[in-house]
Amino acid sequence: MSRNLRGLSARRGLTNSLYDSIAGASHNEDHAGDEKLMTVADEFMTGGAAVLSSSSFYDFLQPAHAGKKVFMCDGTACLTSGRTEEVRRTLLEKYKPDEIGVMTCLGHCHSNNAFLVNGEIRLCGGDGDASALRVSSNAEMPALLTPTGDISEYYSLARKWLGEPEGALKQLEASGLRGRGGAGFPFHVKVRSSREAGSDKKYVVCNGDEGDPGAFSDKWLLEERPHAVLFGMLMTGLITGADTGVVYIRGEYPLAVKKVREAVTHLEDAGIAAGSDGDAVTRFRFHVVEGSGAYICGEETSLLNSIEGLRPEVRTRPPFPAVYGLFGRPTVLSNVETFANIHFILEEGGEAWAAMGTEKSPGTKLVSLDGAFRKPGLLEVKMGTPMRTVIDELGGGSRYPVKAFQVGGPLGGLVPASRIDDLTLDFESFAREGFLLGHAGIVSVPEDFPVIKLLEHLFEFTKKESCGKCFPCRLGSARGYELLSGATGNKEKIDRQLFDDLLETMQLGSLCALGGGLPLPVKNALQYFGEELNEYFTSKEA
Repeated sequence: MSRNLRGLSARRGLTNSLYDSIAGASHNEDHAGDEKLMTVADEFMTGGAAVLSSSSFYDFLQPAHAGKKVFMCDGTACLTSGRTEEVRRTLLEKYKPDEIGVMTCLGHCHSNNAFLVNGEIRLCGGDGDASALRVSSNAEMPALLTPTGDISEYYSLARKWLGEPEGALKQLEASGLRGRGGAGFPFHVKVRSSREAGSDKKYVVCNGDEGDPGAFSDKWLLEERPHAVLFGMLMTGLITGADTGVVYIRGEYPLAVKKVREAVTHLEDAGIAAGSDGDAVTRFRFHVVEGSGAYICGEETSLLNSIEGLRPEVRTRPPFPAVYGLFGRPTVLSNVETFANIHFILEEGGEAWAAMGTEKSPGTKLVSLDGAFRKPGLLEVKMGTPMRTVIDELGGGSRYPVKAFQVGGPLGGLVPASRIDDLTLDFESFAREGFLLGHAGIVSVPEDFPVIKLLEHLFEFTKKESCGKCFPCRLGSARGYELLSGATGNKEKIDRQLFDDLLETMQLGSLCALGGGLPLPVKNALQYFGEELNEYFTSKEA
């Protein structure tokens, strides 16, 4: 069925697409959304149930969303900072309770006091510029924090490689660039797979759906270095033979959407990329898609379904996107930071970029530091840097006692403060010690913040954001939340063996990393904070 719907969506393509039509109909203020959605279904010759199913999936397209005037953040970093209630009290001075909504991370984890109103980020109390963000690097030649400068000069590097796509691919291979979205998959493998796939149409898709609470590196790149991202996509297209690029940006980042759209217009006006008339140096055309509120769209196959206007559930793999991706065509799909590294690699050489990291984790990595640090903000860090250096020297240490750091988002490992000296910033070190580097966003857990409350929050987050396609994630997250909320609210003991079985089922049976990744931080918590958690569980021997 999904292949048939995909084919119908592909007939229109990306201009006035099925997704745009669904979002436009759902946002309509005359509350005739269902009727308009049926018109969309007729226009695209698809079933009404499929269109309603897609529309009902997104947070921003729900009827309740339309009545909200302001949105506060309910991400992990804001929760652990203790400032959530302060923000709510401030908003209640101006707004009614039913006018205040929530969004899963506004990407302002370095301040912990942001809210969204009229499409703009503002800070509670007005303390500081909402766009201000401390950025720094310990790399001799920063690859990502360097301004892009004049775009004509910046994109002139593309002309050098126009006739040498294989040479450009070899530089990517020499760099050892691994995906910066969390999985760390070798980027050149995706590119070569797509290049060698036989098809008359190919795509490049940038995953800008940075939904992990605690991470805001992609947000900064999209807002402050959009051309670094677009150049990387353009070059990937030249290498693979793709002529179309899609930048999918989460709806919680309205400024990023605006900045990237402006950057695309600049490229079209400068004749660097194809515009409405198609007269450009390259025939590569960009499209910007604004998400409608769904964390799971950060999973690559869910994101592809979303762009196509289908219900954004996770696809089974194989086939992988490099062979069967957007509209069933070969697609290189990677995250913002990955694409942003390509200019440096092609200008300075793959080996120069690789030399800034380790053998298996080459290059640099952007690290997001939350508001608990004395120097919160964004760091570009050489892979292999000791985590003690990242935390205490580059981050300035914490402003208050911290007992753990959750690294890599809500599905990342929970690292006790006592284990920091055992880790270096690279994929291998974290995996070896039983953690996960992931996106490298760091959320601090204060000494007085109950770990049981953090676990309850993580299960609630997964329950809310699950696409629902597989039972282990959909039911497992709900059952886990019930157990934990019962323990915190009603003093109900959790059967430890039952809980362990639940974690195993989610880890082994879930289709994607949402349900499959949640058990990692939970197991870390049980291992390192067992003494604190014991009162909520029965013993295994009981």
